[in-house]
Amino acid sequence: MHLHDFWFLLIAVLWTGYFFLEGFDFGIGVLTKLLARDRTERRVLINTIGPVWDGNEVWLITAAGATFAAFPDWYATLFSGFYLPFLAILVCLIVRGVAFEYRHKRSGERWQRNWEHAIFWCSLLPAFLWGVVFANIVRGVPIGPDKNFTGTLADLFGPYALLGGLLTLVLFTFHGAVFAALKTVGDIRDRARSRATVLGMTSGVLAVAFLGWTQVASGNGRSLPALIVSVAALAAALVMNHYGREGWAFTCSGVAVAAAFALVFLALFPDVMPSSSNPAWNLTAAGAASSPYTLKIMTWVAVPATPLIIGYQAWTYWVFRKRIGTQHIPAPAAH
Repeated sequence: MHLHDFWFLLIAVLWTGYFFLEGFDFGIGVLTKLLARDRTERRVLINTIGPVWDGNEVWLITAAGATFAAFPDWYATLFSGFYLPFLAILVCLIVRGVAFEYRHKRSGERWQRNWEHAIFWCSLLPAFLWGVVFANIVRGVPIGPDKNFTGTLADLFGPYALLGGLLTLVLFTFHGAVFAALKTVGDIRDRARSRATVLGMTSGVLAVAFLGWTQVASGNGRSLPALIVSVAALAAALVMNHYGREGWAFTCSGVAVAAAFALVFLALFPDVMPSSSNPAWNLTAAGAASSPYTLKIMTWVAVPATPLIIGYQAWTYWVFRKRIGTQHIPAPAAH
């Protein structure tokens, strides 16, 4: 295996890991409006991801940094052509992080309600835009012979991209509902399972439509098994959720998310960003990569560091594995 192929694989793993983890974070944020009935229940939902949400975002920083270092041409074309969607995602992630930290700083109803609105919208919008971005990456966008994006913002929001955004939004929310059922007790747990059923069925329809479209338009023999695994895992998650096996349901929903993005990367390779203007102008893994020496140095750093990071994060999840409920939320102080 060439080093540029290895780094394409590693970056695919990093992005997939990010969406596996941040996906249920986004889902919990959306569910603060769709599932929680009052402020106490919103606190329960937010507390389920309180110890881990910022660690999950490290995967995004690592994936973006690895893309910049290993494939500078891909990074330059992607982040300049998709500048406005990425800016919107970045602003949402910043505001969302601030909202998590500032929401409880004051007890005023208006103060907390505004931050709760921020958590909801700044979870919903990135969950949708990430699907739009990766749908465009695999479909291809206008790229000229100089590797520059030559399209407009409207080119990024065609029917295929909008379907991809809708899939990630609903799929992440389903992933979050299953996680909420896994991490809570009482009535909110039962309602999370009920909501997960509806979201999972909707995700299944959207997954068949989008992933099937992707397979027909851009797929190959490598990507077909990922499509089958994603749809099958969604079905298994629904079954496990129905029988109250939340741990298995969450595992299956995570596999569905991971397989969906694996399909995107498998359909994309050996390109990293196809050109819809002229296939001769496609950015390929070999053509967009850094020098072999750079990739070699990066590999020596990444190989020992990556398992350590994964192990540390897994330990964090183990430490904060217990369920919570409304009875664990202290009553507001009297004034």
